[in-house]
Amino acid sequence: MTKSTKEKKEEKKHVKTPQQENIETKSEQESTSTNQTETTVDEKIEEVKKEKSDKEKLDELNDKYLRLAAEYDNYRKRTLKEKTELIKSAGEDILVNILPVVDDFERALGHIDQAKDINAVKEGINLIYTKFSEFLKQRGIKEISAKEKDFNTDEHEAITKIPAPAEELKGKVVDVVEKGYYLNEKVIRFSKVVVGE
Repeated sequence: MTKSTKEKKEEKKHVKTPQQENIETKSEQESTSTNQTETTVDEKIEEVKKEKSDKEKLDELNDKYLRLAAEYDNYRKRTLKEKTELIKSAGEDILVNILPVVDDFERALGHIDQAKDINAVKEGINLIYTKFSEFLKQRGIKEISAKEKDFNTDEHEAITKIPAPAEELKGKVVDVVEKGYYLNEKVIRFSKVVVGE
């Protein structure tokens, strides 16, 4: 064989028929498609894992929220119960400390009919009044001084006006009908007063 025939044969080997080209193209496409499918499957697996992770996070946050809401509800119920109990028993301390004053009044009333010395009765009643006043001071109750002071709507309640007995008493409290009181600097009862005009 000559060189040219040999070359021709080799050329024929390298020259592909349209069918061979189709087969090779299909094979390349299939391999590319397989690679893409593998990539797509991997991506989908990653997405599913991410979705599961996100769902787990969401479930965890939802669980935390539900627990927090339950804890708050329990706290609210507990404080409401404590407040109710406190309101019921808050007066107990005051009442227990008033009882000795009531006992003193009962003793005084028991002896008032048999008393022959009126000064002793007066002194006993003054002692009871002093004891009760001290009890009120210990609890933060203080009397509002009003007589001959300027009329103040934050502390006084005017019942009536009368002509002032003296020029300097105009616009001032002439008489106190009912005393007013503070409880820790807050007015709990206004003084009922008569104002001079």
